[in-house]
Amino acid sequence: MADAASGANASEAPRMQVVLASASPRRKQLLADAGVKARVLVPAEKVDEALSPDELAIPAEAAKKLAEKKAGAAVQELLATGEQGMFAVIGADTMVVKDAEVFGKPRNLEDAKRMLRELSGCTHQVITGVSLWMLLVGEGDEVSLGYRTFADASAVTFKELTDDQIVEYLRKGESFDKAGAYAIQGEGRELVERFEGALDTIIGLPVERLLTEYPELRS
Repeated sequence: MADAASGANASEAPRMQVVLASASPRRKQLLADAGVKARVLVPAEKVDEALSPDELAIPAEAAKKLAEKKAGAAVQELLATGEQGMFAVIGADTMVVKDAEVFGKPRNLEDAKRMLRELSGCTHQVITGVSLWMLLVGEGDEVSLGYRTFADASAVTFKELTDDQIVEYLRKGESFDKAGAYAIQGEGRELVERFEGALDTIIGLPVERLLTEYPELRS
């Protein structure tokens, strides 16, 4: 990643603000639990999340692309405000993948049922793409920008679920804004037999990896 503050004296560098380009309370809480205070900036204009079949064929790259789109849109909105300072803008996108099929957020109740039936008794991948943009905005038109994007993956194995168990879970109402129609950090943990990898990746933001690579986000 390019150093957004290169050429500036460290003692003169402004304090970095962490900006989360997501309305997800789960992602904000993951950052807070790790000691990172973040402000939320969701672009007023909805980011186009449509991807072509070729792009979806490699889910990790698709998740990275969407994370970049979200972070990039937040950067543009931040620049439009004329606010000055140093910012770390974080965009993220989470995908559930089984047998090369990407499970996004369910469109309706029947779609949520279908997803949970297909995940029942099987192992699937949860991939979260993260795009971190370092932005320094000075007086006038002085702007420095650098970014890096990565994807992290974990494996989740569901228990064998009956239709009654699926219906009972859907009644809890936590499925409809979640990729794959479940929330492992909520009641959805009862659907899971085991997982391998980072829990925070499954929830929606691999904070441990993010802070290992960029510890300055805690400052």
